[in-house]
Amino acid sequence: MQQKTRNLNEQNIHLIKEDFERSLSDLGASVQGKSGVALLTSMKRDKVGVGPYPDVTLFEAANRIMSDLVILNGIAGLLREKSFPFTEYTVEFGNEDKNGFDIRASSPTQTLIGEAFNVAPSFFQGKKSSALKKLRAGAADSSYKILMFNADAPPKGYSARHEADTYHVSVDISNGAIAIHHQTPIL
Repeated sequence: MQQKTRNLNEQNIHLIKEDFERSLSDLGASVQGKSGVALLTSMKRDKVGVGPYPDVTLFEAANRIMSDLVILNGIAGLLREKSFPFTEYTVEFGNEDKNGFDIRASSPTQTLIGEAFNVAPSFFQGKKSSALKKLRAGAADSSYKILMFNADAPPKGYSARHEADTYHVSVDISNGAIAIHHQTPIL
């Protein structure tokens, strides 16, 4: 992604979100007027040439952008609601993997790690399972683990069996609303 800042806080999150959303305005021009096989081929083969990921196809750009929207809106919500004791979150956009996790935060006494994704309901369970597995494997000393996903991903009537130390953060990318679900540990 062309955005260089990976440390998101109350001072920069809104401008970064606005810049990112503005960069999306010309997406889709590469497939305008196409239909059928020509449309599908263009979506899967032609570089978009614009937006935050100009050197990838529309198909790949859409996947990355939708996950980035979950991260940007989700972190904005966590900062707005002061959900955790952190004032800054370090994130990875697109398919970056420099820090081990999509989301990190720390203070002198606590740490947070998180994974974020945006998927269709039909892929939710599989993506959730792989993200939870990654969190379990690398979170031995983390104070908080979060799983952040698009609010429309869980199927209707979905009721998660949360792990006691993992927070599920659903994000509505259309309005920035978040909902945090957490199971209190049984003592």
